[in-house]
Amino acid sequence: MSDDEFSAAADAPEALQAPLLDYLRHVRVERRLAPRTLYIYEDGLRRLQDLAAQRGQDLLSLRAHQARALLATLHAQSDLGPRSLALMLSVWRGLYRWLGQQGLVEQNPFDGLRAPKAAKPLPKALGVDEAVQLAEFQSDAASQDPWTEARDRCVLELLYGCGLRVSELVGLDVRASAQAIGWVDLQSGDAHVMGKGAKRRSVPVGAAALQALRQWLAVRGQRAQDDEAALFVGRRGARFVAAQIRTMLKERALAAGMPSHVHPHMLRHSFASHLLQSSGDLRAVQELLGHAHITTTQVYTQLDFQHLAKIYDAAHPRAKRKN
Repeated sequence: MSDDEFSAAADAPEALQAPLLDYLRHVRVERRLAPRTLYIYEDGLRRLQDLAAQRGQDLLSLRAHQARALLATLHAQSDLGPRSLALMLSVWRGLYRWLGQQGLVEQNPFDGLRAPKAAKPLPKALGVDEAVQLAEFQSDAASQDPWTEARDRCVLELLYGCGLRVSELVGLDVRASAQAIGWVDLQSGDAHVMGKGAKRRSVPVGAAALQALRQWLAVRGQRAQDDEAALFVGRRGARFVAAQIRTMLKERALAAGMPSHVHPHMLRHSFASHLLQSSGDLRAVQELLGHAHITTTQVYTQLDFQHLAKIYDAAHPRAKRKN
């Protein structure tokens, strides 16, 4: 907000009341807030002033129950989401904190008020057909660079087939050792990884992933440095890092015709969702993912229900709603 815009706000018919305008000047001059932030503050103060006017309330004598009613009214009358409401509440709380410092109010009526909680977005997962399409996709450059193709296919198979975190995957070494934090045992068909909180777990490796792993190990030494212990390496022979995997997966998914951006954690979500759809065993999925609490895993029951709901809507003759 420029000086001219700030002055125009004071001259407008709906100009802020003096204490609110003084507070806006305070955050602009003394706190040096950015123009965009100042706009948010002015918007929040105007909303507060308008809401109080609707209810015939004096802002300098506002009480806690009245403040709660103002927040509820804003929630009902606007299309603001929980995060925007929390931002408005922060502006109002800051105003009354400053008014208290000026001796204009005795208490902050917005202390202790909380905005509605924002719903946690469900993790995005690929459909089963999409996941298989991506896993079986062979890039056009495969014949020109079979080394890279073997590595990338193995990375994808382990991410989707084992539900590994990308940090767990890049931590894998070629073989078990005193220094290794993770490795794959080809004989037993298990991957041993170090998860969050330095907790170890073992997960089974499927046949497709084991085949991809053997194909990768057959060519890995062509570029891997002699003393490099990492299972996955880049073109220069050093350990493959998470950022490189994200870029590779994004480009591979686009080339395979995936409808949305695909990232490593989406494959982990897909692993969990597809396993739960088939088995219904939430506790087993928790163990395979390495979740400390079952509540973390329960989000996949919602994904499973969405999957079932889509099938119901598409197949049941009584499910189709009239327009």
